[in-house]
Amino acid sequence: MNREQMSRIAHSGHPIKAPLDDASVRRLLERGTPRGDERLLDLGCGSAEWLLRALATGPQLHAVGVDISDDALTQAREAADRRGLGERLVLHHGAAADFVSPDPFDLVLSVGAAHAFGGLLPTLAAARAHLAPGGQVLIGDGFWEHPPSPEAVEMLGDFTDLASTVDRVVADGWTPVHGHVSSRQELDAYEWACWGTLAAWGLDRPTDPDGPRALAMAATRRSEWLRSYRDTWGFVTLLLRRTAD
Repeated sequence: MNREQMSRIAHSGHPIKAPLDDASVRRLLERGTPRGDERLLDLGCGSAEWLLRALATGPQLHAVGVDISDDALTQAREAADRRGLGERLVLHHGAAADFVSPDPFDLVLSVGAAHAFGGLLPTLAAARAHLAPGGQVLIGDGFWEHPPSPEAVEMLGDFTDLASTVDRVVADGWTPVHGHVSSRQELDAYEWACWGTLAAWGLDRPTDPDGPRALAMAATRRSEWLRSYRDTWGFVTLLLRRTAD
C-alpha cells in the first residue's frame, strides 16, 4: 500500500481533507456563491468534496476540479455520478499550477493545497490568474497559534502566526471578506477521524500485510500530532477579493 492509498483510507472518515466541520464548510460555500449560478474552480481538488457539496446545494452552479492524483479524481467522478452531479462537474488530471482555462471563474478554491504551489502567496497568484472580475478566492492554510518546536516546523512547514498570515495576504493585494479559524474541536476531530479510521482499517485486517502497516502508520501520525503540533498549529480559511480589480 502506498502513501496515497493510506491517505484515501484515512480520509474516508473525514471527506473534507482539512480541519473544518460540515457546518463550517457549508457557511463558507454559501458566502462564496451568493448568486447561486457561479462557476467554481478547485486547484488541487483531491476527491472534489468541496465542489460536490457546493453543487449539491446550488443546482445552477458549475464546477471544475484539477488534481495530480488519478486515484482521487476517480473517487470524485464516482461520487459525482452517485450524487447525480456529474453533468455539472469537469475534472482535469494534472498539476494544478499548470492548469489553463480560456474562461474565468467566480470562485477559485484551494484549501489545504498550498504545498502544491510552493506556499500561500504562490497559491494566490495561481488563483488570481483564473479569477473573474469581482470574483472571490477561498483559500485555507495553516498557521502557528504558538511558537512551534523545530520538530513541528520540520514536519508541517514554516508557517507564521495568524495575524502575520493575514498581513501577508493583504499586502499581496487581497481583502478578506470572510474567514474561519478552525476550532480546537474541529482540529481534534480531523486528527482523530483520520488516524482512527486508518487504525480501525488495520485492526480489521490482521492477516493482510497492509493491515499492520496501516496500524503502524496511524500510531506514528497520532503520536506526531499529540506530541509535536497539537498545541501549536492552527488552520484558517479565508474568503478573499482582490483589493483592486
